[in-house]
Amino acid sequence: MNQSIEKTYYDLNLCPITSNTKLKILVVAIELFSKNGYSGSSIRDITKNVGIKESSLYKHFKNKEEILDTIFSNFQLQTDQLLPPMEMLDQIAKTLSLKQFLERGIENFLTHINDQTVQQIWRIMYIELFRNSKAQNIYHNGIMKRTIDCLELVFEKMILQGKMAAINPRTMATEYQHASISLILEYNMLLNEGRSTDEVMEKIKNHVEFFSLLASK
Repeated sequence: MNQSIEKTYYDLNLCPITSNTKLKILVVAIELFSKNGYSGSSIRDITKNVGIKESSLYKHFKNKEEILDTIFSNFQLQTDQLLPPMEMLDQIAKTLSLKQFLERGIENFLTHINDQTVQQIWRIMYIELFRNSKAQNIYHNGIMKRTIDCLELVFEKMILQGKMAAINPRTMATEYQHASISLILEYNMLLNEGRSTDEVMEKIKNHVEFFSLLASK
């Protein structure tokens, strides 16, 4: 099992994880949970693939649930970075066209999801979404609500600047995000299956162009 570690992970106190063994446990757990699900992966499975005794794992994590919580916490940190800082929204609305703004958002998300570990954590999210409250919170409040809130604010500003039609910005933001996340899911599933993403990329391009034409003034 590949245990290479190329990025910084944080514990539940948001302190960087520096223990090589703890990092290996986390990386192996991500891989196993993404393949077999959280319920289908045991502490024994994790420690066997890391190459440590079961008792050694408890020096780093109190239980399997804390491992999953740490994975979700790091995932939330990553998805939070996909949105522009609030203080930049005025400048974004002034300098970018609607199409440019939407294209940049899609580019950022695709860069995020093209990372192999991120793909694995998305698969864990999909598996756990209907049974884990933390996964549900990240999806509903992080990936959906915070993105819709951001889109709404930018759309409001663009409407005031005359760049967009005076349609309810919350409705437009909601419609755009729900369609986008559906296409991103399709893209991620194709990546997971090792299949071409050309067709869905064309759908994403058409989605942005259609919405830009529909909402532009």
